[in-house]
Amino acid sequence: MNQEHVQQLEAAIQAVAQRKVTNFYFVACGGSLANVTPAQYILDREIEIPSAAYSSNEFIHRSPKALGPSSVVITCSHSGNTPETVAATTFAREKGALTICLTNLVDSPLWEAAEFKLHYNYAPYGEALRGEETSMAILYRLVFGILQTLYPNEKYANAISSIENGLHGVYERNKALTLEAAKAFGRNYKREKLIYTMASGINYSVAYSFAICLLQEMQWIHSSAIHAGEYFHGPFEITDFDVPFIVIKGLGETRPLDDRAYDFCVKYSDKTILIDAETFDLEGISPDVRPYFTNLVAGVVLRQYAQHLSEETGHALSVRRYMWKMEY
Repeated sequence: MNQEHVQQLEAAIQAVAQRKVTNFYFVACGGSLANVTPAQYILDREIEIPSAAYSSNEFIHRSPKALGPSSVVITCSHSGNTPETVAATTFAREKGALTICLTNLVDSPLWEAAEFKLHYNYAPYGEALRGEETSMAILYRLVFGILQTLYPNEKYANAISSIENGLHGVYERNKALTLEAAKAFGRNYKREKLIYTMASGINYSVAYSFAICLLQEMQWIHSSAIHAGEYFHGPFEITDFDVPFIVIKGLGETRPLDDRAYDFCVKYSDKTILIDAETFDLEGISPDVRPYFTNLVAGVVLRQYAQHLSEETGHALSVRRYMWKMEY
């Protein structure tokens, strides 16, 4: 791992360790919100200190009563320029909270707004980038670093080692394993006007980001992320033979929800696409933390699906109609 990143992480982790923390908040918008939500899930499973994830503007307007000097607020914006996230970071800092930001852009407004700053690397699809330098890897390194510092445990040490030594290879092998499936997805679904996604637990954030970012924003395809636990409480009524669903099955505690939803969906939809973590090559990720890493791999796999869909539709993932082009 880049030594500058290591130093930034250590400073943030030690700052958290020196406070009596009563709550954690994860705050961002869009794909960045989807990225930070798994960290909230991990803390919820591992420790008794409460945590919550908020969309940036709602965080300001709701102004959580518990937000204060004993809070840790972790914000994220890829560009570092998302005005709502910059404002949320400033708002949290004014309340006395310890603020940590993640961004790809050093010296951006978000970088300046946060007390502790974490940089991550980024490369366009297809260009070389080490897996341990990505936004999700830096976030996971932060979260498991905090856990290991506050509650030393072999499990957390294993997670850190998995990030630093195993994650890149896992990404590359699973992209290779799913390449042909991604190409077939692009060919078979290039004319679809609507594609639903479905998952639960730590993988729901991947279903959400694929729906709102890769399908709606980047391909202009109608979509909605359905929680597998909510599927039978309304959404399953739209299931039909010609309605496409991408179902993500995890490995952990909520897999029974995924199994139940998939079993019904595949019975009535001829266009059910399964992304199953049980088929992932997770060698290099410690077995005791693998359920926490399936969403990272699913995200890499689905990005490849989106890339091949865009090649078939002729609509580049970089094309926008409104975003960055007009006031909103």
